Order: sequence, then structure tokens, then C-alpha cells
Amino acid sequence: MPLADTLLRLAEPPSLYQVRWTDEILEEVRRTLAQSFGKSREAVLYRESAMRQFFPGALVAGYEDLIAKMGNHPKDRHVLAAAVAWRADYLVTFNLKDFRPATDSVAVSGPSAFLTLLWASDPTLVRVRLREQAEDIGIPFDLLLQRLAKLVPSFVGLVRG
Repeated sequence: MPLADTLLRLAEPPSLYQVRWTDEILEEVRRTLAQSFGKSREAVLYRESAMRQFFPGALVAGYEDLIAKMGNHPKDRHVLAAAVAWRADYLVTFNLKDFRPATDSVAVSGPSAFLTLLWASDPTLVRVRLREQAEDIGIPFDLLLQRLAKLVPSFVGLVRG
């Protein structure tokens, strides 16, 4: 999910990872899709609905008391607080600069670095999951890789390898 910060824990196959977010993160997704990407209200609501449907247990709550204790950029403290509260292994974001300093308990990673880590741990499973994703959204595998290459080109280079 390239438009928002995502909290992740590594998982044993067949999952690869567990994903989490907060209502505030979902609000940021809605705002970014509408304002920065010009998506219609219907498209924005569809994306959020799909995220909630396919990841029904992904919502993190009970992190609010930690927000003030986080040392990163004030506008993103809620994200790091949720990651700490959930005990995430990784906070994956394109916005690395606003998560410095972060915390010893959560690694902050860009999407490409995180996907490369997954690839290194089990390239076969990552390829299977990417093919499943392409099938689930009804596009050819090569088109999925083409779309991903715009955001995470070095990772796609590994997959195409």
C-alpha cells in the first residue's frame, strides 16, 4: 500500500507479514487519494472498503497515550505510537525523514527495502503472493510488476531477475 504508513510484523509462511493501521492512517489515505491523486469520492471509499474487508483485524487502537512520547515529527507521532503499541517489527513508509528519530523497538523501512527483505527470506513465496495479487485484482502478472516498478523499481528488478 504505497499511499500510507503501514505497520508490519513478519510472519511465518504462508503469510509473510501481518499488516496494521489506524483510523488516522486511513484518513490520511483518503485525503492523499483525493487531493494528490485526484481520485473520486467513490474510488476513495472503494479503496478503504477493500482494505477493511481484506484485512478485518488490521485496525490498531489503544496507542493514543503514547503519541506525546514519540520523538519523531509531530504530525506522524500517531503512526509511530501505533507501531510501538502493536509491537510492530517494521513501520513501512515512503516518508522516512519524518520518522527520525524513531525508536529502538520498531524498524523504519522504505517499501523497497522491506520488500527486498521479504524477497531475501523467501523469493518463491513472494513470487507466489505477487501472482495471487495480480489474479485477485484481475490483471496480468507483468502489468502488476510494471505498476510496482514505478514505486519500487529495485524490488521489481529482483523479481524479474
